[in-house]
Amino acid sequence: MTVAGLDLDLSRPVVTDDLSLEYPARAGCPALRAVDGVTLSVAPGEIIAVLGESGSGKSTLALALAGLVGRGRAPEGRPRIVGGAARVFGQDLLRASPRRRDRLTAVVGYLAQDDGEALSPDLTVGEAIAEPIYLRDKRFDRREAGRLTSTLVDAVHLPLSVMLKQTWELSSGQRQRVALARSLVLEPSLLVADEPARGVDVLVRQAVLDVIKNLHEDRQFSAVVVTSSVAEARAVTDRVAVMRGGRLVGHGQIDEVLRDGVDPYVKVLAQTSPIDVIRRGSSGAVGSAGPLGEAEGDADGDAGQIAGGDLR
Repeated sequence: MTVAGLDLDLSRPVVTDDLSLEYPARAGCPALRAVDGVTLSVAPGEIIAVLGESGSGKSTLALALAGLVGRGRAPEGRPRIVGGAARVFGQDLLRASPRRRDRLTAVVGYLAQDDGEALSPDLTVGEAIAEPIYLRDKRFDRREAGRLTSTLVDAVHLPLSVMLKQTWELSSGQRQRVALARSLVLEPSLLVADEPARGVDVLVRQAVLDVIKNLHEDRQFSAVVVTSSVAEARAVTDRVAVMRGGRLVGHGQIDEVLRDGVDPYVKVLAQTSPIDVIRRGSSGAVGSAGPLGEAEGDADGDAGQIAGGDLR
């Protein structure tokens, strides 16, 4: 199938073979190996959860699968492939030019951890969701763009009236849903979602995960969902890849991985109470209702920052 000038193999959404990624040395800091020898695949229409603690390399893997990977001296904040291979819909990410990787975004949606907070305050919700369409085609029919946008607003369980609100008027949970809608507006065949429920109140997390699950059932895209919570992984899929220290330490059905895992981190996960993880924050307190019916409060989260020396 040809999309955006690319000959795509839709039967192979994601295939990595002994993939290793590192962040280049910068400003006196040594190169940082974040992913080390990871082999996995995602079938058409399948969701896989990539589960790991802070520094496990899970977010770096997500960046690569979204095509946000450099070659040679990678742009700041982006990893480079230093071993093995990664293919998305048959496109070799190591050999693909920046132009080809950019075109790949037509079929790969990426939701970063902070996309909800990063929405431009100068845009309305409708404009923010539709923006990726016009970045690719400034002459795209506005009526069709409005239809796509309103369909997604409804799909993420927001009232259509929010389309005219400025993004800053929404709660954190609503902004995260807007960011999710934005990542899907080009109708991608693969969604890469990095900690999609992070940064929202614990009472809203399940709603965000339910939206992903329901949209997947309706649209049948493939998805890679990054999380640090077993409960969040279970909310969207029954297949998991567990990472620790940049390596894959468990891969398969969640229950089987937790039951048979020999890695110490997997054993810790097996003893985690899903209720404690999904319903309580780090303090054990639940949030209070905020504007527009959303629950507000600080959510616990553990994705690190490159500048702080974390592997993500």
